[in-house]
Amino acid sequence: MGTAMFPLGAVLFPHTPLALRIFEERYLVMLGRLLDETDPAFGVVLIERGSETGGGDQRFPLGTMAQLSHVVPQAGQMQIVARGTERFEIVEWLDDAPYPRADVRALPDLEWNDALLPLLEEAERIVRRVLGRAQQYGGTRWDPEVELSEEPLPRAWQVAAIAPLGELDQMELLRSVTLGGLLRATIDLTLAAEPLLGDPVPDGVIVVDDGEPEDDD
Repeated sequence: MGTAMFPLGAVLFPHTPLALRIFEERYLVMLGRLLDETDPAFGVVLIERGSETGGGDQRFPLGTMAQLSHVVPQAGQMQIVARGTERFEIVEWLDDAPYPRADVRALPDLEWNDALLPLLEEAERIVRRVLGRAQQYGGTRWDPEVELSEEPLPRAWQVAAIAPLGELDQMELLRSVTLGGLLRATIDLTLAAEPLLGDPVPDGVIVVDDGEPEDDD
């Protein structure tokens, strides 16, 4: 059967909400089948080449599971809210009919160590500062004063998620094998992006609502 997959033009991080409007027939079929499950979830992967609609896209082999939490029917489409959980890697893509599916292997979550607290605080300080500068150019959807999780592990992922970075930089963060590596890469990539703030920041899936990063798509 395989895991239901939703290729997107953006990266989903663990511990980060995602909102989507579903209108393509294949994903409406996927959603209908997911709603028959007791614990509905689907995988989100970044599209490497191609577009979100119509199929025929090429996809990165690493993604994040999205736990479905809310479904709101609308005219001809469905509004859904989900939340990133564990990361996974693609073992094998299956037939896309009737919707994208793959065999996946779960990746272990990163481990928190209290010794990382100063690094988390530094990463958050830098991301918020750069977000504040980016806001002056109107190139970011994220409020630099956004409230994040009180728990350090989710907070670290959320700091990475709201950093004003492009999708390829976000993929580099998603590939992190240690939490210290995630935080250091968040700092380095955010500082590298700072001189480019006058350029348009790519649209992402994550905006902020109710103290958590979320998608407004």
